[in-house]
Amino acid sequence: MRAVQVVRLDGPEAVEVNEVEEPTAGADQVLIDVEAAGVVFPDLLLTRGQYQMRPELPFLLGSEVAGTVREAPDGSGFRAGDRVAALPVLGGFATTVACSTETVFPLPDGVSFDVGAGLPMNYLTAHFVLDTRAHLQPGETVLVHGAAGGVGVACIQFAKARGATVIAVVSSAGKGEVATAAGADHWVPVEGFKDAAKELTGGQGVDIVVDPVGGDRFTDSLRSLGDDGRLAVVGFTAGDIPTVKVNRLLLNNTSVVGAGWGAYASKRPGFMHRQWDAIRDDVANGRLAPPISATYPLAEAASAIGELAERRVTGKVVIHPREH
Repeated sequence: MRAVQVVRLDGPEAVEVNEVEEPTAGADQVLIDVEAAGVVFPDLLLTRGQYQMRPELPFLLGSEVAGTVREAPDGSGFRAGDRVAALPVLGGFATTVACSTETVFPLPDGVSFDVGAGLPMNYLTAHFVLDTRAHLQPGETVLVHGAAGGVGVACIQFAKARGATVIAVVSSAGKGEVATAAGADHWVPVEGFKDAAKELTGGQGVDIVVDPVGGDRFTDSLRSLGDDGRLAVVGFTAGDIPTVKVNRLLLNNTSVVGAGWGAYASKRPGFMHRQWDAIRDDVANGRLAPPISATYPLAEAASAIGELAERRVTGKVVIHPREH
């Protein structure tokens, strides 16, 4: 079969589309014929050797997919012909992939494969950040950094689906439009976001800050919180890892919580399936749906990954493995 291989750790330009052996399903695996594969930030990091997982070269790339089940083990809840989304972590940029039953999810009939391929990583992350860790309640106000990115859009949509007001923090008016289209009630520029958040909340501050960026905005994120506010640390795309002066937490009884979904879910069998059950109606009804910004055939996988490298993405980039 045709698949995307990382042959050296030089970034997107180091990937090749090669003929490789088709996978076979192990005892607890589902074999999936891939119709669409989502491109995520860890895919880019893997091409550079900057991800926490360092597979031996050469390896097959591709973290999340949607497609049709070819084979499934008895008792898995899946059978041949089922439409699914899945998280193979590696090997998804290919015509066929084998996935653990723990990371395969039923895709509602009305949801396209392109949308399905953009759901597992970002939307299960959003559920984990806002529901499991930040304990979002209806009527609360959520401030989302990096709001036009994949995790940001997922958090906006999830918060709105749960009855929250959302303030999106973005770096340009164009990204503000993306955040608004995703459902944000307000968008504000990075410069001065703390004061804007205070003004929009009548001086009270927000209930939750979602921060996948880190860097020098962290202190102002803390200052944006109201009483009993929670700041969820999702990542550090800015590169710098901030520190917390804990006296700030005492002042308004605020909390800083880590939200590392992958590490948490990997230790808890069945957790991802429970998450999927919790969002499945929202997926079926279109309340949770990544905006698709671009699609690429498998032969142009390097360009697809390059969009993330150049920070041009304002929606989901999808690869179609069966297109030449």
